[in-house]
Amino acid sequence: MDETRFYTGVPDVADDPFWHPFWTNKLAHMGRTGVAVYSRPLRYRNKVVKLPDGTEHSCLTGEEKGIDVRIALDVIGLAWQHRYDVALIFSQDQDLSEVAQGIRAIAASQNRWLKIASAFPVSPVAHNRKGINWTDWIRIDRDTYDACIDPSDYRPRPAAPAVNP
Repeated sequence: MDETRFYTGVPDVADDPFWHPFWTNKLAHMGRTGVAVYSRPLRYRNKVVKLPDGTEHSCLTGEEKGIDVRIALDVIGLAWQHRYDVALIFSQDQDLSEVAQGIRAIAASQNRWLKIASAFPVSPVAHNRKGINWTDWIRIDRDTYDACIDPSDYRPRPAAPAVNP
């Protein structure tokens, strides 16, 4: 059985009124097309960044919390249930390397073949050029990555102005 799952953090409408409806509508669309969608609210914290002139600037950044745990639970749980032979994770999150080791143990305990791979974009300017440890790495070139970008605008359309007779 082929199945696609999508995991992401979504900004709260009060924190980001521009991106919240976009992600809400995009995830609803994905769900209608058969994708299993898992989202968590983004959590915000102040992050200090050093600017090229040496000064520091504080900015609020959203972080996905709990997404990697949800992915880990699903990959391990579905493997135990014999629901897949190959798990392809589009991520470079090293927190998932323990999942890959767990999959090897499950495969041995069930005396079956299981594969876990991590796919990620690469380019001459990419800083992280490796996938999740203990997985097979699938490097995605720029042309392939660009061909997969969903061009749809999921933001709500502005209401049409009222017409006076």
